[in-house]
Amino acid sequence: MPSAYVARVVLREPVVGARTWAGFATMCTGMFIAILDIQIVATSLPTIQSALGIPPDQMSWVQTAYLTPEVLLIPLTGLLTRLITMRWLFVASVSVFTVASCGCAASGSFATLIAWRVLQGASGGTLIPAVFSAVFLLFPDERQGIATTIAGVLAVLAPTTGPVVGGWITETLSWHWLFLINVVPGTLSALGGVWLLTRDQPSGLLRELDLAALSLLAVSLACLEVGLKEAPELGWVTPITLSCLGTSMLTAVLFVRRTLAARHPVVQLTMLADRRFAVGSALSFACGVGLFGSVYLIPVFLGFVRGHSPLEIGKIMLVTGLTQLATAPLAVALERRLDATVLALLGFGLFATGSALSATQSVATDYDGMFWPQIVRGLSIMLCLLAPTRLALGHLPPEQIPDASGLFNLMRNLGGAIGLALVDTVIYGRVSGHATDLAARLASGDGEAARAVGIPQALFAAHAGEPADPATRAFVAPLIERAALAAAIDEAWILIATLTLVVILALPLVRRRAEPTLEKTP
Repeated sequence: MPSAYVARVVLREPVVGARTWAGFATMCTGMFIAILDIQIVATSLPTIQSALGIPPDQMSWVQTAYLTPEVLLIPLTGLLTRLITMRWLFVASVSVFTVASCGCAASGSFATLIAWRVLQGASGGTLIPAVFSAVFLLFPDERQGIATTIAGVLAVLAPTTGPVVGGWITETLSWHWLFLINVVPGTLSALGGVWLLTRDQPSGLLRELDLAALSLLAVSLACLEVGLKEAPELGWVTPITLSCLGTSMLTAVLFVRRTLAARHPVVQLTMLADRRFAVGSALSFACGVGLFGSVYLIPVFLGFVRGHSPLEIGKIMLVTGLTQLATAPLAVALERRLDATVLALLGFGLFATGSALSATQSVATDYDGMFWPQIVRGLSIMLCLLAPTRLALGHLPPEQIPDASGLFNLMRNLGGAIGLALVDTVIYGRVSGHATDLAARLASGDGEAARAVGIPQALFAAHAGEPADPATRAFVAPLIERAALAAAIDEAWILIATLTLVVILALPLVRRRAEPTLEKTP
């Protein structure tokens, strides 16, 4: 029997007891509050803006200041795990995140808040990949599906319940509590991590850290994040956007060249040569587009088209989260019985279907009309998380998993960033065209346009053919803008559905894994 295979079996079959599950639950708690923080802050930005007197055109930096360092730290999870072990990386990250949350709550100015948000994002960036690494480092094969499902449920439940939590805090407490709610779970997670997580030995040396490569990676990801943020509003060919994206591309090329030639690379890019890992990462990218895009589009539609409050939006969005929770046991059962490629085909096919159903929304669509599309997407989410994770990480030896998890989770976040930029581009670029078209159709007496805008048919018929006076134009203009936004959002849903379907074409590239045969020893 080959010794390498014996070693791998021994490494991959740890003893799992209550302490292991408790330690994993502690890590999941830290990950949950880091993801939840993004969404609850997003729903309450107007309140923070008013409290701190932040200029409207600078408000988005409250989120960008978090997301940019988060994206940078995600691929460094493997390196940091080797330097200080998974246990101390988690404890340090969740501790700094908790302290930074207190700093955000105590901020009295825009600059102070941004500084603490940067620290929050940097510390939160390692928590998600650390949890998905723990799935494969702490549990044997037969328990990994359950562990991945638990992590996946929390990873998606956080942004789903975020609007409810953020809306309730905004309406009943002060904005400071958007950050202070992290203190108790963060403190308990840090203490639990010290006590419960395994005590490994560091396997890396600080002197091996390539600072030049790290700097190139930081500049590339930061410029990409800022460029994607500015592109939808300023335009993709404006000097600011082109300079950011150009700098990102140039430094990325330099980083790749240096990393591939390095003896101790900051990020193990060579893992992308593994076909299963590469396809799993592509699926993770598409999953990021879908998850981030859907969680963004629903509040935009309900807030700006339907005029709902953050708390009402959160209640409607709970349909997806509750469906996901209810079907999690089924997802685990399917993960054990189906090949990962079949699981991915089913999951991404369902998500594309749910997104296409949302592309039929009108200005009158509300809870009832959004119910079934949310149900279909809720059915698919766990499959869209389990399948790529199994494909990308399930076959790797333990020593490669921290680096692989960092790259894998980076792809999901990059998918989210790029997907949001594309969604915003569709909305910014198409609303004016739809508004012009609707106005022209109304002027020509088109009854379908009147129904789309929401003008009562009797009122429209009574004034058809008459020149519009200022009062009429003032009444109709907001209705046209609302209907144009709804039409643009429908096109964004079509974009998400299309991208989700396209990634399925990569599945035939995955080779079936041949199960190893055990040789009999004399």
